[in-house]
Amino acid sequence: MVERVVPEGGRQRRRPTRQGAVLSERLIVETALRLVEQHGAEALSVRRLGAALGADPTALYRYFRNTDALLLALADELIGRAQEGWTATGDWRADLRAMGFRLHSRYQAHPQAALLAAHRTTGRTHENMAVERILGVLRRAGFPDALAVRIYHAFVDQALAFAAQDAAALALPPAAREKEAEVWQAVYGELPSDTHPNIAATFPLLAADMHDSGYPFALELLLVAAATLHPDAPAPSAAARESERPAPREGAPPAGAVPRGSPDGAPPTGRPAPRR
Repeated sequence: MVERVVPEGGRQRRRPTRQGAVLSERLIVETALRLVEQHGAEALSVRRLGAALGADPTALYRYFRNTDALLLALADELIGRAQEGWTATGDWRADLRAMGFRLHSRYQAHPQAALLAAHRTTGRTHENMAVERILGVLRRAGFPDALAVRIYHAFVDQALAFAAQDAAALALPPAAREKEAEVWQAVYGELPSDTHPNIAATFPLLAADMHDSGYPFALELLLVAAATLHPDAPAPSAAARESERPAPREGAPPAGAVPRGSPDGAPPTGRPAPRR
């Protein structure tokens, strides 16, 4: 496609296409999404879309500058569908958990599109709303703005990274998926305990767990970690702080010892700190 998009007000096609539908941006996006799931990335061509829509391929220029703009619209459509029915409840962990599962499952429903679009920033309406909603959940929960942004970043990247990885597995041909699953039994199940004791000890659990996505547990880990960073989170006990303290280097002075040369432990003015 070339860049000759028509402004939104002048886009509407008055005559139906050969398929009897009135061309619109939404119809193009829905058709493209269906074609991508059936045929993969090669479906995103003007010629193929025009044929599926029953319209002259050049008519698509009225709606999208190029195929990349259409791809961003596909990504935004998936984000929009993920938000359908979602409402904030005031429980930030439950709200983020629900949003994360919705994003992940929506991309899994369209694995070919997920492979093409999960890593893209659309800048479009549905993505705008998702960013606003997630930040709103975190800020209303009392997270400072800088921390809310960092948690948002980690949350979204985690959801979309797992969506892309799991979509890649779903997009494999059935025979390839079966072969992947067989590796756990045929290879890992046969590793001897004398050379791979940890795999041998955990193999039944490992084989069962690897059949499913790791996203639910990864999301829970993120939410638990975020809760510990909240301003109202209880401070760690003295025993916990002590357990986190790194072990002293060999020959280092005891904790709290004041080096010679300065009453407050600072090196004497104009002299380098003594080596230890």
